[in-house]
Amino acid sequence: MRSRIVRAAVVQAEVGGTLQEGLELTRAKAAEAAAAGAELIVFPETWIPGYPAWLDVCRDAGLWDHAPVKAIFGRIAENSVAVPGPAFDHLADTARQCGATLVVGVSERVDRGAGRGTLYNSLLTIAPDGKLLNHHRKLMPTYTERLIWGAGDTAGLRAVDTPAGRVSSLVCWEHWMPLARQALHESGEDVHVAVWPTVHELHQVASRQYAFEGRCFVLASGALMRASSLPPELEPHPDRVTRGDQWVLRGGSAIVGPDGKYVVEPVYDAPDILFAELDLRRASEESMTLDVTGHYHRSELFEFRTVGSGGRDAGEGR
Repeated sequence: MRSRIVRAAVVQAEVGGTLQEGLELTRAKAAEAAAAGAELIVFPETWIPGYPAWLDVCRDAGLWDHAPVKAIFGRIAENSVAVPGPAFDHLADTARQCGATLVVGVSERVDRGAGRGTLYNSLLTIAPDGKLLNHHRKLMPTYTERLIWGAGDTAGLRAVDTPAGRVSSLVCWEHWMPLARQALHESGEDVHVAVWPTVHELHQVASRQYAFEGRCFVLASGALMRASSLPPELEPHPDRVTRGDQWVLRGGSAIVGPDGKYVVEPVYDAPDILFAELDLRRASEESMTLDVTGHYHRSELFEFRTVGSGGRDAGEGR
């Protein structure tokens, strides 16, 4: 039984907007969290260069061959992170400087080989020595997100060993994919990173459900974005955006224990770094009543397996 106490941090801040701003903000926030003792530091969905909230709150986002939207997509691509590449090297160096495990949501750009030109909604788990431990691409972009990102694969659908315990991660609505959840549960997780653009009520429900089902801690991470940061090429829907200082992404970050109860309550509409001491023994203790990979699984009745990774090796990009 693990007896390790892990100090974890969830960064909630306004996104940088460009690749360079995002990298610099990541380093500053990670350094702040590490200075407060954090060993595991988490950033939200597509933290770099920021979630495309305009898909949900602006007019004409889905028009075919629409020059303003193509220009916005071009900017996202230009400011996305290539793995490997200089931006990833910057993140790896940040992890080394901080001496902490980082989990960072990025828009990922493929610069060469198969899929060149495609973007992915990705999560990078980086060890304190700068090694890329896991590279997860969101399996299925949700609804209008498919205008931006391609479908991911199972290469990163696993928990990995870190100095802060075994860490798994999923992006947003992947938390409503039961088989994706089961794959991670069976890989043996102590801490699960749940990243969202903003952690509203249903996202809170999904995060707490995941913790209860997986008998693990959940770090739910959401970002902040004001309407003034929306692309100038598009007009906001007047019934969704009424003023420039309005929050279109409200944060809502929280930390949940293996019993599904909050360790740190959600924080909305304000920048913050949420900290918690995670006693990894609690995962084993809570498994007494529910273990969906063991005594509550009934493996003699149900068979589960992951089919494949779509041809991408789990260690690609290291």
